Amino acid sequence: MLRASATASTQLAERYLNQLCKHFAHKLPAKAENGEGRIEFPFGVADLQASETVLNLSVGASSLDDLKRMQKVVEDHLLRFAFREKLSSLDWNPNL
Repeated sequence: MLRASATASTQLAERYLNQLCKHFAHKLPAKAENGEGRIEFPFGVADLQASETVLNLSVGASSLDDLKRMQKVVEDHLLRFAFREKLSSLDWNPNL
C-alpha cells in the first residue's frame, strides 16, 4: 500500500478529526475516539491523529492515482471545515 502523510497546525485538531469522521460516517465506515480516527474509502484509507496543536493525517491506497485522490478528498474537506482559520494547503510527504 502506498502512503502519504501531512500535518495541519491548529488549536482545533481534535474538533476537525471528529468533524471529518462524522461527515464521512454518513456513507462510509468511519470512527473517531480518543484523538484518533479512521475513514475507509472504497479507494483507500485515512488515519487521523490529533494532539493539542497538530492534526496528523495519513492516507493510503493501492495505486498512485488513488493515493492522490485520497490526498485531495481529505485535504479539501479539512480546508472547508477549517475555513475560519484559513489553513493553507497541506504539504503531503510520501511514506516510503
